[in-house]
Amino acid sequence: MDLSTPPPDLYGRPRADTFFRFLTAFGDRYSPALGSPLLRRNPRRPYSRPTEALQLVVTARRRVAADVVELTLADPSGGPLPGWQPGAHLRLALPSGRERHYSLCGDPADPAERSGYRIAVRRLPDGGGSAEIHDTLHPGTRLTARRPRNGFAFCAEPAVLFLAGGIGITPLLPMVREARRNGLDWHLVHTGRSADTLPFAAELSALDPARVHLRTDDEHGGPPTGAELLAHAPHGAAVYCCGPAPMLTAVQRALDASPAASLHFERFGAAPVTDGEPFTVRLGADGPELPVPADRSALDVLREARPGLPYSCKQGFCGTCEVRLLAGTPDHRDRRLTPERRADGALLPCVSRAAAGETLVLDV
Repeated sequence: MDLSTPPPDLYGRPRADTFFRFLTAFGDRYSPALGSPLLRRNPRRPYSRPTEALQLVVTARRRVAADVVELTLADPSGGPLPGWQPGAHLRLALPSGRERHYSLCGDPADPAERSGYRIAVRRLPDGGGSAEIHDTLHPGTRLTARRPRNGFAFCAEPAVLFLAGGIGITPLLPMVREARRNGLDWHLVHTGRSADTLPFAAELSALDPARVHLRTDDEHGGPPTGAELLAHAPHGAAVYCCGPAPMLTAVQRALDASPAASLHFERFGAAPVTDGEPFTVRLGADGPELPVPADRSALDVLREARPGLPYSCKQGFCGTCEVRLLAGTPDHRDRRLTPERRADGALLPCVSRAAAGETLVLDV
């Protein structure tokens, strides 16, 4: 039978089956109709509204390591807060207007913690947001936050190695509890400069001293290598890593030669620019032109000229640093803006760039 001859019907008769002929004709008309304007959306149905911000109050504060405070944030009325999963973060609007992301470090499976979010913040020498939290957020302080979001989800693989560098323990702590609760084959290595800089060390050791390894630079002559960290991985383990950039780089380079099978990680800040080209940003149609080197972000350059320009994640997912593009062809590298928003001129200068020699005119 050639391709131009219809196949027999379901009963072997040498003609097209009536039912399937009807079904094909119906599909040929119905599928295109779904794209018509009247079927895309009910015009009488209101557009969805943005989710309202959470109103929170600081109910507890405690020191959990050198220069690290833990805050408990609750609903002022005492009601339950939206649920979350290990790895989720909270976007806080601080009293100054700054917005910062902090990982939730409580236990989402504990009913007692549904009434309060826990975050831990290390004070950084040049960290405006962290300094503000340490200096101004005390019990009774009110602030707002976006609902928890998760860009570092825990998949609960059968064998898991957790690698935390200092304050990087915050997103991993809920994962460790989840792994222990599910009976997984898990191990944790928590590194830091010294014992007093390791947040939640006693809490972690109490979970299972045989599976928790506290490793400090002062006792071992310096930071660990990637191979040293990954030597704790069970065969075929998934690795979850959060820490400073040198730690992540070391782990990535040593992964192929280790017993581990996969790597999930979250950065403290933006990844270094390794594939950039030099370009220029202009502040307004007639404003000054600022050169952006190949190894720096446009946001860093813009903030030198406009120190008040808001920012938060520096990784292209929060949208805090959004500016309007007036002219030029950008290389969008963010993970937030839709094609429609980009076409309307939205740009995230923390990660987006341009081709060599290109000039981006920004409404700044």
